[in-house]
Amino acid sequence: MKYFFFLTAFFFISFCVHAQENSPFTTGFEETISSGILGQNRKIWIHIPNSNGGNKIKDRGHYPVIYVLDGNSNFNTVVSITEHMSESSLCPPMIVVGILHANRLSELTIGTDKELPGVVGNGEKFMSFVEKELIPYIDKTYPTTTYKTFIGHSIGGLTVMNTFLHNPKLFNSYVSLDGSLWWDNQKIVKEAKAILPTQNYKGKALFMAMANRLERGVDTSSVLKDTTGSTELIRSNLAFISELSKNKKSQIHFKSKFYENDNHPSVRLAGEYDALRFIFDFYKLKIYDSELQNPDFKLDSLLVTHYKNVSEKMGYVNMPDESLVNNLGYQMMGNSQFKKAENMFKLNIVNNPGSGNCYDSLGDLYLKTGDKIKAIASFKKALTLKEIPETKEKLANLLNEKKK
Repeated sequence: MKYFFFLTAFFFISFCVHAQENSPFTTGFEETISSGILGQNRKIWIHIPNSNGGNKIKDRGHYPVIYVLDGNSNFNTVVSITEHMSESSLCPPMIVVGILHANRLSELTIGTDKELPGVVGNGEKFMSFVEKELIPYIDKTYPTTTYKTFIGHSIGGLTVMNTFLHNPKLFNSYVSLDGSLWWDNQKIVKEAKAILPTQNYKGKALFMAMANRLERGVDTSSVLKDTTGSTELIRSNLAFISELSKNKKSQIHFKSKFYENDNHPSVRLAGEYDALRFIFDFYKLKIYDSELQNPDFKLDSLLVTHYKNVSEKMGYVNMPDESLVNNLGYQMMGNSQFKKAENMFKLNIVNNPGSGNCYDSLGDLYLKTGDKIKAIASFKKALTLKEIPETKEKLANLLNEKKK
């Protein structure tokens, strides 16, 4: 069955749970979770991909999960970015979990800092909740895959970096947005000097964003000579990056970026987008017009190779979307590249053996090329899988012709 489309479009946590289905948030919904570790109920915001209809049912798809600290500030932007990127085929559709905080400073820090003597960090306890209660609940309740991303801004970034350093296996990718690595006299930077050289981060991704709070005439090199408190945030980030760069065998997928035109609040949006573009830089399928036009180019091999690489990066099997392959098949058929079209439709059947539409499309190809016997067989197979009126009509016409 041919989809109606623009041909260029395809190139883009015992718990008590209370779900508020009529939540005012247009980007998701709210749940209340009972935590034994924290000894209190905690609210989280959850977004299910629009491509899944916002549906929680597990048999409709499985998705990577992004865990976002300071959900009240960062949830909506991350949801918007992931929806835009997935619609543009720049990343897979993803579930987003926004974590709301009862005591932000306490939950996102560890120990104390001389500048905030009244604050005692309980970050280890909070992250124990995330690891042992929140993530297992999300995996049990929602259609998740094993790939997880952790995003935090400011002291949330500090939590992200502490997790990256001390529990790197918890997430696949980490995003620190102007992280407060100055906390406790740059304790995390000092720990990094000892820990980073001993680690191998193969398969892990890290993105660090830094906002511009420098005086006129000061850059990211000259600021290292400064000793004032006003530059300690960026200096601590630069020091961590320096330590990370010394381990040439870490195999980490890493990028840092200085946002010259953004301050501490505004760096969140730009940094979230750039981070996700960087983390999923392997995801986009690139097909050149010359390859589409070349009848000898093995389009099916390109798709198989690309999604094998995506699967290796994501840690679970990824296959091309059924509609994408279907659309390619019809495009090739429209260009009279019938062998390439047949390969596309057959690849779709291999990947989606229970789809009546895939067999219907193959039948359309055989009908186009005049192979009525194979067309009849394909349409019959399609109807055993799904009652498709259009298919039924095409089959009836062919059978009537055969009687004449």
